[in-house]
Amino acid sequence: MKAIVCRAFAPVDQLACLDLPSRSLASGEVRIAIKAAGVNFPDSLKVEGQHQIKPELPWVPGSETAGVVTEVAADVEQVKVGDRVMAVSRADGGGFSEEIVLPQERVFPLAPNMSYESAAAVPVVYGTTLYALKQRGQLRPGECVLVLGAAGGVGLATVHLAKALGARVIAAASTPEKRELTLQHGADHAVDYTQPDWRLKVKELTGGKGVDVVYDPVGGDAFDEAVRAIGWGGRYLVIGFTAGRIPTLKINMPLVKGYDVIGVRYDVWRDGWWSEARANLEQVLQWCAEGRFQPLVSASYPLADAVQALRSITSRQTSGKVVLVNG
Repeated sequence: MKAIVCRAFAPVDQLACLDLPSRSLASGEVRIAIKAAGVNFPDSLKVEGQHQIKPELPWVPGSETAGVVTEVAADVEQVKVGDRVMAVSRADGGGFSEEIVLPQERVFPLAPNMSYESAAAVPVVYGTTLYALKQRGQLRPGECVLVLGAAGGVGLATVHLAKALGARVIAAASTPEKRELTLQHGADHAVDYTQPDWRLKVKELTGGKGVDVVYDPVGGDAFDEAVRAIGWGGRYLVIGFTAGRIPTLKINMPLVKGYDVIGVRYDVWRDGWWSEARANLEQVLQWCAEGRFQPLVSASYPLADAVQALRSITSRQTSGKVVLVNG
């Protein structure tokens, strides 16, 4: 089988498309012919050795896939050969490949109305976001959420899920086209977070109160304004730092305004509390099946073009999700 292999922690240009042997199934495992695999910012961090998790080398990136079941172990009962499925890897990845072998509990049947590309866009960004809003942020219906980087894959997932949970959404994005995209996907308002003092617009939209929850996968300069746009008793969800700069906070600010700063480490929670994480993903798939929303896949690349796909993510020029496709 063909796979994208990381042989040393180095720039993504050093990834290679190689032939790897297939392995036999162990008890409870499922073999999936991968049709689509999601591409995410942490994939590039892991390849370059800049992530908290440093996989054992050689390593195949990719933690979210969708495809067709081609083989099951004798004791597998949840899926059968021929089923269309979504699958979620652990930290060992394996998704940038033509096939993957996973335990059956990591595999989800797909509704007929969901494409492989859309399914491959779900596990990381929607899994992270529902965990952030529900388990960490304790978001309640009627509250207001400010979403930074709202036109990206994780940002649009936050718009979708916050609205599904009954919240009001203010989307922050850098261009008119991106802001319009967030409105098309359900945001109630959109603001330009490249402008000076943009927090004042957020305050105006909330009647001076400030937002209840900030969802921040960006960091950098956006953080400096966003922490001043949060209201009393709010929650600031720290997701990541795609802007590059890890910001600092004067600790008197949460004291004076009575808000919480909450770290969201989804991969650790997902793998340590899998039954809850699986229930979250089942909820997302149910909302998709009901037509509440669909992930936006903005670009698809052949497996062999994985380097180009990763560059499109790290350049922050994309909207929605990027996936790799086979066949």
